[in-house]
Amino acid sequence: MPIYEYRCEECGSNFEKLVRRGDEVACPSCGKNHLTQQLSVFSAHANGTKAEPMGGGCGAGMCRMPDVCGRN
Repeated sequence: MPIYEYRCEECGSNFEKLVRRGDEVACPSCGKNHLTQQLSVFSAHANGTKAEPMGGGCGAGMCRMPDVCGRN
């Protein structure tokens, strides 16, 4: 069962939800289901050490690529 991240379009709340097949997802703050699924960011460890974050997103010039971050 995956954990998804959501943003509520009604109240602006961000939350995570463990989702099973067929589950209806609603905002825990306002109860509405007008949600946008967000892209998750994860952390990886290699050989017992914390991996350095890779560049990406708007701060690294990725917005030149159409539809990567949704801002263009």
